[in-house]
Amino acid sequence: MAKLTPLGERVLVRRVQEAETVRGGIIIPDTAKEKPQEGVVVAVGTGKYDKGQHVPMTVKEGDRILFGKYSGSDIKIDGEEFLILKEEEIFGILTGSAKPVEREKATAGRR
Repeated sequence: MAKLTPLGERVLVRRVQEAETVRGGIIIPDTAKEKPQEGVVVAVGTGKYDKGQHVPMTVKEGDRILFGKYSGSDIKIDGEEFLILKEEEIFGILTGSAKPVEREKATAGRR
């Protein structure tokens, strides 16, 4: 598997997959779903330089974050989809009683 290390103040994120069914058992097709605004940080850059001084990144690998609906750029690495965005596009780090991260398998939910 290829490894991507973001440059500067960029962050590589894997989106958190939401459930495929809603209350009542209705299955929502992929085309009708909105992309989740939560993700898990996979890799971070080194940070930025401001007025000649290095400013380290606030987020770290493994952090669960919340970001804007139209933030960043979607990329694909070895068939897996990721999002790459600048740290300033991240709204915050989720902690506490957040639901566990679920990774959707490529064949799950398809019949």
